[in-house]
Amino acid sequence: MTDLVSLTPRLPKTGETIHGHKFFIGFGGKGANQCVQAARLGAKTAMVCKVGKDSFGNDYIENFKQNDISTEFTYQTKDAATGTASIIVNKEGQNIIVIVAGANLLLNTEDLREAANAISSAKVMICQLEVTPAISLEALTMAHSSGVKTLFNPAPATADLDPRFYTLSDVFCCNETENIKDPTCRRNLPHSADALQATAPPQGAGDSFVGALAFYLAYYPNLSLEEMLKRSNFIAAVSVQAAGTQSSYPYKKDLPLDLF
Repeated sequence: MTDLVSLTPRLPKTGETIHGHKFFIGFGGKGANQCVQAARLGAKTAMVCKVGKDSFGNDYIENFKQNDISTEFTYQTKDAATGTASIIVNKEGQNIIVIVAGANLLLNTEDLREAANAISSAKVMICQLEVTPAISLEALTMAHSSGVKTLFNPAPATADLDPRFYTLSDVFCCNETENIKDPTCRRNLPHSADALQATAPPQGAGDSFVGALAFYLAYYPNLSLEEMLKRSNFIAAVSVQAAGTQSSYPYKKDLPLDLF
């Protein structure tokens, strides 16, 4: 997702036009954010996604390369534009966001099959809901059947989540405003020792948290989940002290050695 960000004194009311004081274009999208954070901590990463054959798509592929993320499975299509997020942020840091998923929704079964070896040989795979739920579910099934640790971030939230998402996810991590309150859903969570429902911090910090958690699951599997969560929260807390989304995500070299 390409982020189109406007900073304003306050959020506009319905039908109202107000003046902002700053605009910038950034790289976003939950999966990409999480992948970037994991890569900056030293993880070997690949992104399975689809962007448009347009300037935003070309720029995003270059952004992945600059973050040492494999683009072998970053597909381009002429049938839709690269996904965008229009974001308005007020002076208190509150925001409203409209996403147009675009090419994300065209990621398909054939694309997953091309990435099957990478998925089945991974230590951890993260999924979200910025691609179609059916494709995320298919990817989780593929990873789970190969013994890959699965981390699912059910965002953007959907009212009708297939129960299989709970049983195929080793870690089920909700955003702040998308926490599970339905006891029926809670009962669907797996009951193994590794199963965890975590609540991520809001917005970009939540993606930093998820990316860091994936890193620890992959490279420090002997840590307790509690310790992984503490370290991931620390990294997410560092991210909120800098501007932007991916631009705020810390590198391993800039973090305390005891995190590693």
